[in-house]
Amino acid sequence: MPKMSPDRRAVGKAGEDLACAFLEGDGFAITERNWRTRAGEIDIIARRGNLTVFAEVKARTSTAFGEPEEAVTPRKAARIRSLAGDYLSRHSHAGDVRFDVISVMFGPPGTEPEIRHIPDAF
Repeated sequence: MPKMSPDRRAVGKAGEDLACAFLEGDGFAITERNWRTRAGEIDIIARRGNLTVFAEVKARTSTAFGEPEEAVTPRKAARIRSLAGDYLSRHSHAGDVRFDVISVMFGPPGTEPEIRHIPDAF
């Protein structure tokens, strides 16, 4: 896997910070962030009531390569589903599960980022 530049890493972290704040504002408790196994990583795992959400966050500073959420390919979605199964097998769970995408678009300095939450994205 290629190394990420410090700028890309900072954009990704800032996007995840905003996504966590967005979910918390919607009544979710963040239970895990950057949950990793050898097979990959889930950006955010959150709970509200009996609902567990596995969220993939995509953050960008331009649409030169498309909208951020377009980076969640069917292959990426399948990997997240597999990782979620692994997570659920390791943690007690009762209730519903949902897979969301949270897109964060950073504009020019001084402007508010645009956050798009896509519930049940895949």
